Amino acid sequence: MTSPTTSRPTIASFWHDLPREGKLLLSVVAFEFIGTGLVLPFWVVYLHEMRGYSLDVVGILLAVMSAAGVVAAAPTGTLIDRAGARVAMILVLVSAIVGQTLVAFADDLVTTTVAVSIIGAGFGMGWPTSQALVATVVPSPIRARYFGINFSLLNLGIGIGGIIGGFVADVDRLITFQWMYLGDAMSYLPSLFLILFPLRHIGKPAASPGSGSGNDGAKVSYLQVLKAPAMGTLTVLTFVSAFVGYSQLNAGMPAYSRAISDVSTRGLGFAFAANTLVIVLLQLLVLQRIDGKRRTRVIVAMSALWATSWGLLGASGIAPGTVSATLFVAACASVFALGETLLQPTMPAIVNDLAPDHLRGRYNALTAGSFQCASILGPVVAGFLIDQRLHLEYLGLLVLGCGLTAWLAVARLEPQLDDVANGTVPATEPVVTDTSV
Repeated sequence: MTSPTTSRPTIASFWHDLPREGKLLLSVVAFEFIGTGLVLPFWVVYLHEMRGYSLDVVGILLAVMSAAGVVAAAPTGTLIDRAGARVAMILVLVSAIVGQTLVAFADDLVTTTVAVSIIGAGFGMGWPTSQALVATVVPSPIRARYFGINFSLLNLGIGIGGIIGGFVADVDRLITFQWMYLGDAMSYLPSLFLILFPLRHIGKPAASPGSGSGNDGAKVSYLQVLKAPAMGTLTVLTFVSAFVGYSQLNAGMPAYSRAISDVSTRGLGFAFAANTLVIVLLQLLVLQRIDGKRRTRVIVAMSALWATSWGLLGASGIAPGTVSATLFVAACASVFALGETLLQPTMPAIVNDLAPDHLRGRYNALTAGSFQCASILGPVVAGFLIDQRLHLEYLGLLVLGCGLTAWLAVARLEPQLDDVANGTVPATEPVVTDTSV
């Protein structure tokens, strides 16, 4: 089922329809994530080799970072609904600046733990806040394209940052890593400037239906939001897809590649570079292809691609330590990236087409918290199974999880969505969402 228009949307038409506020938000994405790319590949190197923490302590510190994100998600949703997405975004950006600056100079365990906790809390707050902020300024008909283009720019920034970081990082000079973390902190300053000044009028709290103050929405609990139409299914779907998706790309795939396939660290870097390149090159083309298609069916296609990618990872273990093993891992990362280009314009758009304005923060925070929980559990399961040489069982679990993701999308979620939330009919006016939560 497609939209009434036969021509595919172009970037020029998207840019023409995008409000000034949306253009300003997009203008700083790549720069901000150059900073993220500077440090993203080097957390373990910095904490273990430069600061001298053992690998098990490093693992705990990274787990603390993720846990802080989970803890921060729920109060952030409430803050967004009560004070507005702009206030929450200021807190997100300040947390990132303070946390990255602190970690650059933290030379003891207590200070480092505080620093990574602040950074993790900022990450946990960032997803629901940014999505809620975007939803307040970008109309529903072009929101999916916005999320997709934002994801492409995000990956472009990370890719550029990773290349720069590779040249700057020197394990014999601590100051090179400190400069990278300070560079990451400074990368958030343009976004903070925009929110404080040119965009100071956006992201205000929305009033509840029938209320002039918005206070009614403050009384709604997360349990009530979870019981809202489609939200229970969407929360479970987010968890399952994150468990078999990003948590495995970031932890399971590197662990499998090193322990089972004997791929070098350089080969892993090549695989992640391929992942980023596929997203940057194909995201815009994918956006045109999926416009007007059922978002639930797009999720099914994503699930099939991810299952294929894990099959390619398994093939990398046939001839460990060879060039073919490296190529299979790179192919795994590339096919996974194609699935990412389907996911990023789809799931956030569903959430924000379902969410009433006065509860947008909590709707986004609920799915963000589900994603963060999967990010904690996924590496634990992957590490245990791979360490026990249960690698075939590990791959089977991921493939079954991809099948479960597809089933949840079609059998459970699709009947619960209207045509607007499922992306087959563009919203021509504000969507009236069932708010009987």
